[in-house]
Amino acid sequence: MRYSETHKAETNQRILKEASERFRRDGIGATGLQPLMKALGLTHGGFYAHFKSKDDLVQQALRVAAGNLEASTTELFAKDHPLARFIDVYLSTDHRARPDLGCPLPTMAAELGQRGEPSPITDEVVRSRLNSLEGTLSGPQASEQSVVILSALVGALMLARSVADPQLSDHLLQTAQHWLKQTFSAETV
Repeated sequence: MRYSETHKAETNQRILKEASERFRRDGIGATGLQPLMKALGLTHGGFYAHFKSKDDLVQQALRVAAGNLEASTTELFAKDHPLARFIDVYLSTDHRARPDLGCPLPTMAAELGQRGEPSPITDEVVRSRLNSLEGTLSGPQASEQSVVILSALVGALMLARSVADPQLSDHLLQTAQHWLKQTFSAETV
């Protein structure tokens, strides 16, 4: 049975969405192609009709995750007190609990770096977040401050997700959130 081009494009998007979520939630290495395809009701062999390799899928899924992040933060940065809002959303218990729908940096970027496979898409995500953060700051050190803020956000979220003690996890999020907002309140928080 031959499928239409729209069917193939829709299937491709379903695979990318599922892979993007699984890579962010479970990690790249822990996400097997066979379980991924099975979850979508597709065959493992059908994967290669859409992607050259798992690495190809990783890059395209990272692009999807980056697009999702951009869409969700563009609106956030257009509102009043964008830095405070971004800090609150990024270090929220919801973001901690839903890595599959959140920022790809705490999971995918760490794994790609550890594997020695940095991605230009990660560069784009980092630059975009730094530009957004820098745009909320003022003064000659805004560029450096945006690096510190992004690093603290990603690091705090990674730690909060990695500890078993729920109180410690909450403490990590709340402390980083409070410190960042207090430290950068003179700028625009």
